[in-house]
Amino acid sequence: MNVADLKIKNLVEYRNQIYNITEIFQDNEKDYFVKIENDIHSFSVPAKSIKPIQITEEWLEKFGFSRTYSSDQCIRYERPEAFIKYDFDLSSRKIVDGLKIYGNSIRCKYIHEFQNIFSCLFGKEPATMNYGLVGTES
Repeated sequence: MNVADLKIKNLVEYRNQIYNITEIFQDNEKDYFVKIENDIHSFSVPAKSIKPIQITEEWLEKFGFSRTYSSDQCIRYERPEAFIKYDFDLSSRKIVDGLKIYGNSIRCKYIHEFQNIFSCLFGKEPATMNYGLVGTES
């Protein structure tokens, strides 16, 4: 992961568990580290050892999206804000895949990217339902 894309409160994966980033820092050798925590653990690891979390239907629902449309080609999720949508393009071309804000496609494949975009738009973190210690499919 590119450490420049990370910010405090981003959700990331480390050893098949979900963590919040609570601190980002450099050591004396200029290597980047992140302090991560969940309900059980809190520790620092090299930033290059964490992984992004792929956006899935389950994660969209945890961030307040609801499925509003489904066909053989596309599944659409929408948030209460009418201008935010996420499409899963089921075709091999993947033309309409991803986050849509006011109809514009935004490159956003991972949870931390969505968190950062949401934070920039609304000045706050998107509320999540309990994400707890769920495993990921990496």
